[in-house]
Amino acid sequence: MTDIETFNSVWDAIADTPEQAANLCARAELMQQIAAIIKSNDWKQADAASHCGVTQPRINDLLRGRVSRFSLDALVNIATALGRRVHIELDAA
Repeated sequence: MTDIETFNSVWDAIADTPEQAANLCARAELMQQIAAIIKSNDWKQADAASHCGVTQPRINDLLRGRVSRFSLDALVNIATALGRRVHIELDAA
């Protein structure tokens, strides 16, 4: 019989440490919110790139959920370029 390992989230399953999992989760959440802004404005990728201050291939990576290609810093910069303020909350683990 094989032991089955369970995780609280997909990030916990793929990350080596809880810190890495938290970072991946935060980046994914920011990416989802930025993608929602792009969608709500009905922007093409080139338009979104212009508004976000990045290239169209970067927007493509963002919209495809390529979390590993973005740092928290880069995502905060994109959100700021969109006129948004990033707010971070700390919850008890």
